[in-house]
Amino acid sequence: MSTDDPTSASTDPRVDAGAAPAVDPAELAAFWEVARVKARLNRFEIYTGANAAGSLMPPAWAFGSTPEQADALLALVLDGTKTGTASALWDIEATGESMPEVGALGIVLDGAAHPRALVRTTSVTTVPFSEVTAEHAYAEGESDRTLASWRRIHAWYFRTFAAHERGFEPDMPVVCERFTLLYPSRCYA
Repeated sequence: MSTDDPTSASTDPRVDAGAAPAVDPAELAAFWEVARVKARLNRFEIYTGANAAGSLMPPAWAFGSTPEQADALLALVLDGTKTGTASALWDIEATGESMPEVGALGIVLDGAAHPRALVRTTSVTTVPFSEVTAEHAYAEGESDRTLASWRRIHAWYFRTFAAHERGFEPDMPVVCERFTLLYPSRCYA
């Protein structure tokens, strides 16, 4: 698979698994039990009791819009290359999804809807498509990690997989999200 081909799995916006295979609730719960302990979300539970971050299972989602995209982008997260993602604000509004929030946790699914990673959002900014920075493009970890590649890939993605009826515009609002991998740690991914 060429990561320079915008029709390959190297697209990025985070979307709900949607029409992807169904998530097994028992598998998700088992993953969460291990991930919350390994990520040390509630290190002092024995002293302070449970806290929300270590108790409430976060939402589970996959990157991209196809199982192939989900797997390719997850691999970039697991190897530490991908620490950012971008979504069209218009898609978030059209689907009724919540805006990402700093500190929020997410369970990342693979293309077969199996939980594979726990991430925490570290920053969220909304900017016009034409103002996404080279730094953000690099953080997304795709293709050659340049802004030119990011723009080409994401313009194609936003045209192809839009959940809204507004079309693509160079000044459309894009939600740029940065995150950190909590589990599995890169040495065990």
